[in-house]
Amino acid sequence: MSGRVEVAGVSVSTEHFIGGRRVASDATFTDISPITEEPIAEVARGGDREAGLALEAAEQAFPAWAALGPQGRAERLHRLADLIDANVEPLAAVECMDMAMLLRSLRARLINRCARNFRNYADLAVEYEERVWSSNGTANRVVRMASGPAVVITPWNAPLMLSTWKIAPALAAGSTVILKPAEWSPLSCSLLADLAVEAGLPPGVLNVVQGIGEEVGAALVSDPRVRRISFTGSPETARRIGVAAATNIVPFTAELGGKGPLLVFADCDLEAAARRAAGQYDDSGQVCLAGTRLLVQDSVSERFLELFHRFTDEHVLGDPRDDATTVSPMIHPHHVERVLGFIERARANGDEIVRGGNRLERGLWIEPTLIAPRSNESEVVQSEVFGPVLTLQTFADEEEGVALANSTRYGLSAIVYTGSAERAERVGRALRAGIVWVNTFLVRDLTAPFGGIGISGIGREGGQYALDFYSDLKTLQILEGSCGT
Repeated sequence: MSGRVEVAGVSVSTEHFIGGRRVASDATFTDISPITEEPIAEVARGGDREAGLALEAAEQAFPAWAALGPQGRAERLHRLADLIDANVEPLAAVECMDMAMLLRSLRARLINRCARNFRNYADLAVEYEERVWSSNGTANRVVRMASGPAVVITPWNAPLMLSTWKIAPALAAGSTVILKPAEWSPLSCSLLADLAVEAGLPPGVLNVVQGIGEEVGAALVSDPRVRRISFTGSPETARRIGVAAATNIVPFTAELGGKGPLLVFADCDLEAAARRAAGQYDDSGQVCLAGTRLLVQDSVSERFLELFHRFTDEHVLGDPRDDATTVSPMIHPHHVERVLGFIERARANGDEIVRGGNRLERGLWIEPTLIAPRSNESEVVQSEVFGPVLTLQTFADEEEGVALANSTRYGLSAIVYTGSAERAERVGRALRAGIVWVNTFLVRDLTAPFGGIGISGIGREGGQYALDFYSDLKTLQILEGSCGT
C-alpha cells in the first residue's frame, strides 16, 4: 500500500499516526468519495496490533504531557490552531471530497471552528481557578488532574470539527488521545495528525488509528489502560462500548444522534420559520442537531406548508464544490439504502408522503422528503433517519406542542419560532433538549454547556464543563430582538 494519496490536489497519508510516526497495516479498507462514487484511497485498516501500539504510545507520553501544565499545553495547542487556520483550503478540499459537505460551508465555518476548539479549550484550562477553603481546622484545595489516555471515536459527518471538539478539551486537560475516525470519511483527520507534528505536540500525545469500528474500535475501548472514552454515533454501538467501559469501570460519554423538534407558533415570523424548516435539508439531512420534526400550530399550518414548499423548491441538489449547490450528496450507498428503508416502511405504515420520497437516478441523492405520520408512534417520528426526511405534525396549543416535542427519547436540540418573549422562556425551559434555539439555529458559543437528555446524549460537550468530563445541562439561546413583549 502506498503511504500517501492525492485528494483534491492535496497529499494525504493513508497510514495510521502512532507515537509521532506513520504506521502501515497489512489490511486496508476502501474510502470512496460521495461526489464521484469512486474510490479515492485505500486506507490502513487497524486491529489489535495497532490499538495496542497506540495505547502504549499514549500511556508513555502521558506523564510528560500532563507535567507541562495548562500554560505549556496551551502554547502548543494555540500553534496547532494557527496551523489549522493557515490550512483552511487543503483541509476543506479534502473533507469535501471525502464527506461531500458543501465546500463553502467548510471554508467559512467548519474548519475555523476546529481552530477555535483548540484555542478556547486551551484558554479555559489556563483560566481555571482552584477552589480553596478552610473547614474543621483544615485547608482544602480542589486540584484538577489529568486522567490519562482517552479514546475518542467520531462520526463521518463533519469529521474534523467533531473530532477536534473532543480532542481539544482532552489535550487541554492534560490527557493523551487515541482518535478513531469513521471509516467513511477518515482523511481530514489524517491531515490533522500532520499539523500536530508541525505544531510541536510530543510523540504519542495525539494518535490516529483508522479502521472498522467492530475491529480496532472494539480493541481500543476494551483495553484496561484507557482512562476515558468519548463516542458519537449510534445507540447500538454505544451499548457495546458502554459494556466495555463498565467492565473496566471507565468514565464514558456518548452523543447518540438527535430527533429534534422545530416548533412553529402562530405568533412567529412564519416566513422565517418556513425558510428555516426548509433549511433542515442542509447536508442531505445528515446533521444530528437538525430540527427534523416540524410541529406547526393548527391555525397557520396551511400557510406554513405553502411557504415551506416554496423554499424547498429553491434547493439545488448538486456538486458540493459548486457554490450554486444547496443540498449535497449523501455519504455512502449503504446509507442511501438505509434512509430509503425508513421511507418505504413509512409508506407501508400508512404515513402520508407529502413530498419527495424517491431516490434520484443520478448520484447519492434522495429527494427532500416530507412525511405526515399516521401516528406519533410511527418509526419515522421516533427514530433518527439521518437523511433528507422531515416529518410534519400539528398542534392546537402550547401544551400540546411541548408534549409532542418531548415525546421522543432523543433530546439533543430543539428549535422554536415565536414572537413572544414570555413563550420563548416558558417553552425553552420546558423542552427536554441539550440546547434550545429560539428564532435562530446553529449559533454556537464554545463557553456554553451543551448536553443532551435521554438516549441522545449523556454528558457535556461545551465550555469549562468538557474539561471536567460531562453531565446533562441545557443552553437556551434566543435571538436578540426577535421576540416581542
